[in-house]
Amino acid sequence: MKLVFDAWWRALVYSLMPRLVMMSLAPLLLALPLGALAGWLFWVPATGLVDAGVNGWAPVGAALDSIEGFTGLSLRPVLAPLLVLLLAVPLVVVLSVLLVAWMLTPTIVRLVAQRRFPQLQARQGAGTLRSVAWSLGCAVAALGALVLSLPLWLLPPVALLLPPVIWGWLTARVMGFDALAEHADAQERKTLLREHRWPLLAIGVACGWLGAAPALIWAAGALTVALAPLFLGLSLWLYMLVFVFCSLWFTHYLLAALQALRERQAADSAPRGEIIDITPAAGATAPVPGASWLERVLPPMGSAEPRPPGASSDPRP
Repeated sequence: MKLVFDAWWRALVYSLMPRLVMMSLAPLLLALPLGALAGWLFWVPATGLVDAGVNGWAPVGAALDSIEGFTGLSLRPVLAPLLVLLLAVPLVVVLSVLLVAWMLTPTIVRLVAQRRFPQLQARQGAGTLRSVAWSLGCAVAALGALVLSLPLWLLPPVALLLPPVIWGWLTARVMGFDALAEHADAQERKTLLREHRWPLLAIGVACGWLGAAPALIWAAGALTVALAPLFLGLSLWLYMLVFVFCSLWFTHYLLAALQALRERQAADSAPRGEIIDITPAAGATAPVPGASWLERVLPPMGSAEPRPPGASSDPRP
């Protein structure tokens, strides 16, 4: 836990750097056009499909009628857009993780390495194509888990716990891999991801919970139609800032763990010191009882270095 907390406060300090705050706008500039294109293509069909499903389900219709009769407010106009936006949150989270991992994490890793680990050797354990393939594979697995778990979201405790766990797993797998891609070789990466899998998952789940704040702003965009573009843009930027912080957290943690692993391996592989015979030779001064080991090995102060028998005492050649 000490290493997790140390990486956390360092990531918090780094995330406030103006350079990184400005860098978070780069994936946002790509995400906004993609979101606008997806909204233009799928918004009307998706809301129509959800609205037909909700109105066609008798229990939901009865609940809406009861709420309308009790409060005088009709939720039918906003229910379908709100549900569509909530269902789009997992896609937005996955897109944000991938954009930050591809566009910002390499720069973040170099920044942390230069400022904190300048002596850490970069062994180039994974290239760009392998990193992208790994990220896409993890994203598909996370989306599949989210789709399969949708029926469980009807249970309030599960709906609050399950999505952050899935997003945390995705964040840990993607950003953990990318944080080590440049500096660790393949064996080191496998060792670290295996030995630290539970702390990494804990960091990922914490990052998944941090994604709840942008999700609330995202949902508010559906309720405020006039300010919806502003709310949605703000929520996307907050997603980028959250995952920049997460990338910093994983990078600080894993580079420190990598340095500790190499130091441990170097200590284990270092040759053992030779046994030195410190028995006093004939005529030599016996060591003083209770003297330190250094005084036992070195000759007494002022004594001459022993010479071979027959050697001249004249120092001149």
